[in-house]
Amino acid sequence: MTIGIIGSGAMGAGIAQVVATAGHAVRLLDQNAAALEKATAGIAASLRKLAEKGKLTTEAAGAAIARLHPTASMADFADCELVLEAIVEDLAVKQQVFRQLENIVNSECILATNTSSLSVTSIAAACRRPERFVGIHFFNPAPLMQLVEVIPAVQTRPGLTDDIKALVASWGKRPVLTQDTPGFIVNRVARPFYGEAIRILEEGIADIATIDWALTELGGFRMGPFALMDFIGHDVNYRVTESVFTAFFYDPRYRPSFTQKRLFEAGYYGRKAGRGFYDYAPGAAQPTPNRDAALGQRILYRVLAMLINEAAEALYLRVASAPDLELAMTTGVNYPKGLLAWADELGPAQVLATLDDLYHDYHDDRYRASVLLRRLARENRYFLTHEPVPAIR
Repeated sequence: MTIGIIGSGAMGAGIAQVVATAGHAVRLLDQNAAALEKATAGIAASLRKLAEKGKLTTEAAGAAIARLHPTASMADFADCELVLEAIVEDLAVKQQVFRQLENIVNSECILATNTSSLSVTSIAAACRRPERFVGIHFFNPAPLMQLVEVIPAVQTRPGLTDDIKALVASWGKRPVLTQDTPGFIVNRVARPFYGEAIRILEEGIADIATIDWALTELGGFRMGPFALMDFIGHDVNYRVTESVFTAFFYDPRYRPSFTQKRLFEAGYYGRKAGRGFYDYAPGAAQPTPNRDAALGQRILYRVLAMLINEAAEALYLRVASAPDLELAMTTGVNYPKGLLAWADELGPAQVLATLDDLYHDYHDDRYRASVLLRRLARENRYFLTHEPVPAIR
């Protein structure tokens, strides 16, 4: 299969490396000559480094480099069997690209988008043959991250997502199937990790260092929410939150915070800017957490209850299957365990009690419990096995 990649930025170049390494001829398109040259050199350097580390043979690295064909002309996609775009998150721009592309590729060529926040159905609507359109969402950096979300549009023909899942698996990735809803799986379910942490900060319950300590040391998360937002960049993380909030018709569960918005407006994007929630200037003093165990547990279970509730709602609304939800959160954002498994470990009734206590205090719809969580708590059953929860735990 010959595969075309539109866009040679970090994501496009990463995807190109993945598919070239998997044995496909790759056409990497960018009309910015300097960006294309940089991407091509970066892919080659990355493959050579993998060979030096023994993760690829020198021959395999060389063959992958030889399969990569940079181009500034979309006409070179005429023989492609799959074309995937990884360009700016702008609906109008993406739609225009696919209108042009359909005039070049053959009628059997699969068209795909790597969008992380836009409606796959809306992008597909620009195509004359939207039944061959699908979302294939990689996570950054694509060569390292195992998860790929496969998203059918409303128009996608039956069977295409199964073919794409098999193809993605052949690249050494772990595909999950998700409905075309805002944020798909990961960017939807993970929102409370950031939003509820900021809410706790804004209320003065704890500072950023203490909240990060609670989630990492007590919860087992690899990074705390504030360190992670700084790592991702507020120019990215805030925009995703705002996009999901808007796309969900302003559902308060996804409401952005003024605290993060002000960092975004100030250009304090996090590590890349030298300042975010933390100060990354050389020699800057870092805040010390309050390691009070009771406070830490209170923080952890508040955030965790919100995450579990979001996963439960996604399962209830059939956004994805339980196995795919668990796989997405453990491989896409490296959570220490699946959220449904975590709910079963705590007991759905305990998670529900935490949420109901919050709702009673705030009367804010962000704390409304999922119907599925409430039902399982009432029936005293687990999420993953549906078996009864023992009376004595």
